[in-house]
Amino acid sequence: MKGKRVFVYVQHLLGIGHLKRAAAIAHAMAADGLEVTLASGGMPVPGLNFDGLKSVQLPPAMAADSTFKVLLDANAKPIDEAWKQDRREALLCAWREAAPHALVFELYPFGRRQMRFELVPLLEAATSASHRPVIVSSVRDILGGGQKNPARQDEMLALFERYFDQLLVHGDPKLIPFERTFRHAGKLADKLHYTGYVVDRAIPRRSDAGSGGSGKGEVIVSAGGGAVGRRLLDVAIRARPLSRLADRTWRILVGVNADSAEFSYLADLAGTLGAGRVVVEPARADFVELLENCAVSVSQGGYNTVMEILQTRARAVVVPFAGGTETEQSLRADVLCECGLIEKVDEYSLDPESLAAAVDRAGSSPRGTIGRVDLDGARRAAALICDWTKAKGW
Repeated sequence: MKGKRVFVYVQHLLGIGHLKRAAAIAHAMAADGLEVTLASGGMPVPGLNFDGLKSVQLPPAMAADSTFKVLLDANAKPIDEAWKQDRREALLCAWREAAPHALVFELYPFGRRQMRFELVPLLEAATSASHRPVIVSSVRDILGGGQKNPARQDEMLALFERYFDQLLVHGDPKLIPFERTFRHAGKLADKLHYTGYVVDRAIPRRSDAGSGGSGKGEVIVSAGGGAVGRRLLDVAIRARPLSRLADRTWRILVGVNADSAEFSYLADLAGTLGAGRVVVEPARADFVELLENCAVSVSQGGYNTVMEILQTRARAVVVPFAGGTETEQSLRADVLCECGLIEKVDEYSLDPESLAAAVDRAGSSPRGTIGRVDLDGARRAAALICDWTKAKGW
């Protein structure tokens, strides 16, 4: 496998989940001996591990809000044609330098339509190259609400058939088959490969019952990257005195995308209402350990957080984000709730009373069972890409 190279493109716009999932798969490929270049087009994420990878930071873009209609540059200014040209050239330069045997697009063409100005030129260059790489789409289990428009799905299929060789779906078809949200899934035939769900590290050992450990016996409240999670964190602080777990520490983790004013507001609220039981702090690198040791996790329903909940068997309450046209988190949470793996509170009905009741239900439930959901997605995706690069004789 020595010398086989993979180029991964990922663009996160609001949260950081897409980048975390792409990085997890990239690490698994590197562990299998592939030389991996990971090109990220979103804002830099402090603390994310890129060890063992060649990391390329493109001129960053982010979404102005949850509609994803307006893209902003690193200075929070709307992107223009000159920015697009610079970004396109930077991406093409990084691809040419990597000279990959496999080219992996995170989400596209099943999302990231906003980035066509650079992705179509890259695909044209790759398909016409003298050494054509295998071209792979890497997509989560569920397409978002705005991606389920029939005309949009027709366009996705046409783009896939024109440019792509393989599709990796990072999900478990026993739980949520891809056709649930992509009506043309049956037309993809043997190009569609389910990998299982992706988690970003091996399952950790649980702390012994009598030991300490970060988050031991606490209620851990998180909102992913924090771009849209302030209301959940606010309501959680207000819910604590209403819960049977009010005497526990409630640890509020503020995401990397939250600004200083939001952090100060939550810290002040905790000081006023927390009775010394509420800790507000930035998101932590040991989040998985906190989940492993906590009494209950309270979070939004992003892909990565939910998979880490299942990985650690944490008792959990999920409040899926449902802003804009988003339905992805709600569908996944509904299925997991029906399976008895989580408690769920809909965002539209979220208030201190409903959240406290859900925390109490979760706190009195048994821990989840490992093995009910396939969580081997990173390793299996890496193995498939390794096999496809072997077919390249150059």
